[in-house]
Amino acid sequence: MNSEELAQYIEATNSITKPWLLVQLRLKKLQERQATLSENDYASELADIHEDLMNLGEWWRGIENEVF
Repeated sequence: MNSEELAQYIEATNSITKPWLLVQLRLKKLQERQATLSENDYASELADIHEDLMNLGEWWRGIENEVF
């Protein structure tokens, strides 16, 4: 699945409020651009995505049935 297909899936399933899917979309877009980025730029963007993922924390605790 490429980033365009993933974005279409997110839109079709009204999943814009699911932050883990947005992180996956960012990762897929970064993967697709990897060949055009310097090593430092790639690492910096990857670190930014990782930080956002870690900041999600355990927001889903107690509402697992609603969000998964």
